[in-house]
This record gives sequence, C-alpha cells and structure tokens, in this order.
Amino acid sequence: MELYPFKFKPIFKQRIWGGQKLRQLFGKPLPAEQKIGESWELADLPQDKSVVANGPLAGKTLREVLGRYPGSATGDPKFEGPFPLLIKFLDAHDILSVQVHPDAVTCRRMRTGDPKTECWYIIDAEPGAVIYKGLKDGVARQQFTKAISSGTVEQMLTRVPVRAGECHFLPAGTPHSIGPGLVIAEIQTPSDTTYRIFDFNRTDGTGKPRQLHIEQALESIHFDSTGDNLTVTTGGRLVDCEYFRIDKAEQKSGSREPLTPGEMKTLIIVAGCGKIQGTGGLAVEFKAGDTILVPASYGGTMMFDADTQYLTVTVPRLSA
Repeated sequence: MELYPFKFKPIFKQRIWGGQKLRQLFGKPLPAEQKIGESWELADLPQDKSVVANGPLAGKTLREVLGRYPGSATGDPKFEGPFPLLIKFLDAHDILSVQVHPDAVTCRRMRTGDPKTECWYIIDAEPGAVIYKGLKDGVARQQFTKAISSGTVEQMLTRVPVRAGECHFLPAGTPHSIGPGLVIAEIQTPSDTTYRIFDFNRTDGTGKPRQLHIEQALESIHFDSTGDNLTVTTGGRLVDCEYFRIDKAEQKSGSREPLTPGEMKTLIIVAGCGKIQGTGGLAVEFKAGDTILVPASYGGTMMFDADTQYLTVTVPRLSA
C-alpha cells in the first residue's frame, strides 16, 4: 500500500519529578492527578512500542509497520529494526536526578546496557530555569567520587541557565540533570539505560530513596570532557552527529513546504498547526505537541494554518 505520515498514541510515564504541563501546553490526555514526567512520542523498545493512531494502519505498532514495509518506510529495503530513535516530551516539574548514560564502548566493557546519546530542545522555560550539563573543568574521577559520598555532586557540574528555543547536545558519558520549570523535547538513540548518581536525597511514594547506580555511572562518565565543550544551538541545523540530525524550521501562516520523497523524516511540532496533504488524498492534520513519522517514499506538502515552528529529525545511516 501507499504509506502516509503516521501519528502515534503517546505512552505516558509517571515520574517522581513530573507534573501536568503537557496537558496545559499541548492538550495531552494525561491521567488526572498523576505526575507525568515523560510522554514517549515515538518508541520501538522491547517493552514500549508506539502504536499508529491514524489512517489505514491505525492499531499497528511501529515495529509491525517497519517490518511489513521496510523499504517504503525507511528507504532501506534491508532494514530490520529497531527504529533508530526514541523521541519524548519531558515535563520537569521538579529537578531530575543527576545521571549518566553509557556509550557503546562502556556497554561492551560492562556487558550490560544500551548506549544512549541525546539532545534537549527547550520548549518552555520558567524564569531562572537551569540544566546541569557536563563536569566543571578540572573535575577528576577521585574528586567526583568524594562528591558522591558527601552529597555535593551538584557542585561538580556545569550549571547552565536556559531559555525556550535552545538545543543542548549531550553525548553518551555526560553527567547531567534537568532543573524544575522546563518542558523539553528529547531526541535520543533508542535506549532506556540510565545510571542514577545522586537524587537530591529524595524518597519515593513508599518513603524509600530511589536506587542509585554508582559503580556503573563512574564507569560511564567521560572525565576527559567538560560542559564547556558541549554545544548550544538555536536555529538551522541544531545537531549533526552520527546517530541523528536535527533541523529547526519556522513557517508563516498560509505558507507551504514540500516534503520530498527519498528520506525518512520525523517531524516534531513545537508551535502552530496545519496539515500535510499528499497525492493519495489522505490529509494529516498537525498541531503543537504532535510527532509525525514521514515515510521515505512519501511526497506531499505541509500547509500551515498558523505561524509554526517544527523540528525535522533524520538518521544519517539511512540516507547515506
């Protein structure tokens, strides 16, 4: 069949630091009175697989679609999965734990976990909001280990004030945290491996502290890299790494933008609304908070009914 732009049912994740901001900003149908920290918009992990929400393939999982139409969907007839991205919206009502994700070398060395490189696009930021991104210059493993014992890990990290429209790249091995008052689009490799270093002495709903992963974290951190070396971008090509490319676009109400066949694209609508119209007759409406997977075989036009900002995510190895 002729593939079309896919929308998916969000997968909501309760988090101790979450809130209800995704309902307020995007109208997400969050469970009432729950702390929802993450909305997984596009996922193909063993325990969490996105389900198509529109068109003739509604009800099929992302994995089923890719398995049935690998060439049309990805541009690679030999594609076997999993889908090479995990895309989320984060609502940091409270501060996140200080954590780190391993790279491929560390995963092989420890014989566990999956590598994870990610970036954060700041959608909404309250006044004074900050993130923690990378080590301060000169922080070595021994000093960092002592800070874990003394509960002063926060002092070892680069504290970065942020505002809406910024994109922060975090390669695997970078210790990090997100402060309160932020809504973020997170684009990452398909991994849920997280090693928690420090949780600000927080307890869960049962009054117990959450599990830490000190040994794994120390093995994963790149102590030869600091937060000063990590990029911040605000327009055009936001990220260009071996795992994904991210481009930001802004369109005025009434304008149009062609979607050219040949490369699979993921569109993250940050603000605005409109529709995608193809030659097959199926129109796909979009609004702020939507994530849309455009198959490689699809050709159509984005039509904007309001001033719109959106991110386009592509995977280099599928378009080489």
